[in-house]
Amino acid sequence: MSLQSFTDYLLLEKNYSKLTVNAYEKDLLSFKAFLDLEYSPSILSEVNYAQIRSWIAQLVESKISNRSINRKISSLNSYYKFLIKLNLIDVNPLTKHKALKTSKKIQVPFSENEVAIVLDELEYSNDFSGLRDRLMIELFYTTGIRRIELINLKLNAIDFENKTLKVVGKRNKERFVPLLDSVIKIIKDYLKERSLLSIKDNTALFLTTKGVKVYEMLVYRVINDYFSKASSKVKKSPHILRHSFATHLLNKGADLNAVKELLGHSSLAATQVYTHNSISELKKVYSNSHPRSKK
Repeated sequence: MSLQSFTDYLLLEKNYSKLTVNAYEKDLLSFKAFLDLEYSPSILSEVNYAQIRSWIAQLVESKISNRSINRKISSLNSYYKFLIKLNLIDVNPLTKHKALKTSKKIQVPFSENEVAIVLDELEYSNDFSGLRDRLMIELFYTTGIRRIELINLKLNAIDFENKTLKVVGKRNKERFVPLLDSVIKIIKDYLKERSLLSIKDNTALFLTTKGVKVYEMLVYRVINDYFSKASSKVKKSPHILRHSFATHLLNKGADLNAVKELLGHSSLAATQVYTHNSISELKKVYSNSHPRSKK
């Protein structure tokens, strides 16, 4: 079974981004190179766990982080699950594998003030690029969508009458998120400028100045560039803006289940990673308000 069949499956059936699929392919090719060097030319589908464990040991010795090693093994595990699905192997060699221990990375959201500076104080040009960049930031912060979800938004995803946005999430699961009146106005302004482009992809909502669908690095660069003017935080990305959306809602008393639905999470456990910031906010309120805190 060629790797091409697996990457096609990830792209076309799992709807993974090209960037993600490239990462999977890179991990598998890295393992294949190890096998060829240590065990003579080998076939990925015929390896055993002892060989995989040897690769893990080499990665550890190379000072690669446990988090990165776990990601590589996850890529390998997905490949073997794919082979089992096609009945090409009977047993996944990683069935009993336990992930290496990692320290939890706390994602620090933007403060409400930092977001306000970017949206209310920074200047955006009135041309296509300025309106597009502003709309990207507004949608990330007011809907909590993922970067790949924003990139894949269709022109017909906007329902102006009902003020909603149709988002296609993981496993092609659709959800509808509300749109603020202020955001709808920006969308309409953006669409006027968009219509003046020489458009090559008329289905995508977000385009480059060349009229093709935006790509992951462009979207990341937009968020990073604007928030670099308002925040000193190390990480300034679309995910941090999504993280800020969830955190700020929870800090204002939003129901956890409602936030779960807005984010497109399949379980509450995925949403609860955002609550540590809400807890810190509650502690602040508690320390400022509780009679015992004055003593």
